[in-house]
Amino acid sequence: MFKKMLSAAVAVALSGPVLAATLEDVENSFYPYKNGAPEVAGLTAGMTINSANVDTVKDALDPAMYQFIKNGDYEIRIGETTSFDLHENYVEASRKNLNTTSLGDEPGQINGFVAGRPFPEDPKMDDPRAGEKLAWNYKYGYNWGDTGAVYPFYWKFRDMNSGKIERNIKFNFHFLNYKHRVRHDPQPDVAQNPSNLFRGIYVRVLEPFDVKNTQLLIHRYEDDLKRDNAYLYLGFQRRVRRLSTGQVTDAFLGSDLMIEDFEGYNGRISDMNWSYKGTRHLLMPYYNHNDQPLDAETHKDDEGYQVVSFTGKGGCFPNVSWQLRKVYEVESIPVDTNHPLSKRVHFIDAQTYAVPRTNAYDRKGDLWKVFTIGQSHPDHHLPANKGSGVSIDDAFSMVDMQATHCTTGQFKGQLDPKLSPQRTFTVQNLRASGR
Repeated sequence: MFKKMLSAAVAVALSGPVLAATLEDVENSFYPYKNGAPEVAGLTAGMTINSANVDTVKDALDPAMYQFIKNGDYEIRIGETTSFDLHENYVEASRKNLNTTSLGDEPGQINGFVAGRPFPEDPKMDDPRAGEKLAWNYKYGYNWGDTGAVYPFYWKFRDMNSGKIERNIKFNFHFLNYKHRVRHDPQPDVAQNPSNLFRGIYVRVLEPFDVKNTQLLIHRYEDDLKRDNAYLYLGFQRRVRRLSTGQVTDAFLGSDLMIEDFEGYNGRISDMNWSYKGTRHLLMPYYNHNDQPLDAETHKDDEGYQVVSFTGKGGCFPNVSWQLRKVYEVESIPVDTNHPLSKRVHFIDAQTYAVPRTNAYDRKGDLWKVFTIGQSHPDHHLPANKGSGVSIDDAFSMVDMQATHCTTGQFKGQLDPKLSPQRTFTVQNLRASGR
């Protein structure tokens, strides 16, 4: 009898989740600064880091950002480290579903996930799948909440040497989570979801005229092993076509970004081999939007909202303050050997699981592109975003180091479900909106 009970216990242990995380792990994951901010010798709030003093705080910078500052391409202002508390519903879902999630036998397989943060415990260097767990935390993070929009969104193509703006594109971006919703109705899932989608992304170009009404629709399935469906509507052709897998790594509308770059990484977990490289305290672009230098020329609306300005070499860097924050360094290597990148190194914020910094390397292993996504506290942004518990994507910069070129982005991020109804995320909408 004892042997049978022991055998059953072993079978459950091998097949079920490893009960490693505690409620204390959840609290530490969501409130890493409750006992004070991290410190790096020589770094204080209010100072400016430039080429003259950057070596004194080199340990607080990722390698690419250190090089930009060392070269005199950029200077950064240091703000106080502040807590970006996520919405309590998402935190509570993480508590409620603690230890119900486990990894499957292969990358891209996950078992038992309901809602919240799947793996809230700190990653361990001796865990060979720690990087994969962090990737799942990112995928099921609270970025844009249950639904959000960048409405509008301005991209500028810039020559980094001359500072000349070569092209302006104005977009609307929309995001909708079909499943694992914790704040906006319907909860926990959208009822009409026969394809079992996890997320939808919809993009529409507003101007200039030559690309107006170009639209992109991405359907990401709950099953990570199932390839995304992506559709492109070209206004001048007035037809919808499916995007092949390779096209998500092409330059999007001639910019320095590929579709796979969106939000730091816009792809399947199973498309990459993930490895955790360590926990660090680094300067990251986290700030209060309302306290930053703003750009009155690009956008000012009836609400008085203005987008952040840009500075540095070629105007390629967001003119925002940076905070010292706890981050996880994660490397992703494409499974597809024909991928244009050999790897990305992501610096994932340990509290919000946004990806404010990514360094991308070409197939020879040389640094190619450097991605920055500025994060605004929602309580110091649009009034409608206050209390949302979402770290607001607020500005981006993608610098092509080899071409000395960049694409910059200025957001009006809005967490208003009315801006992104479910009908927006359909192929039928592509055709109707393009007429």
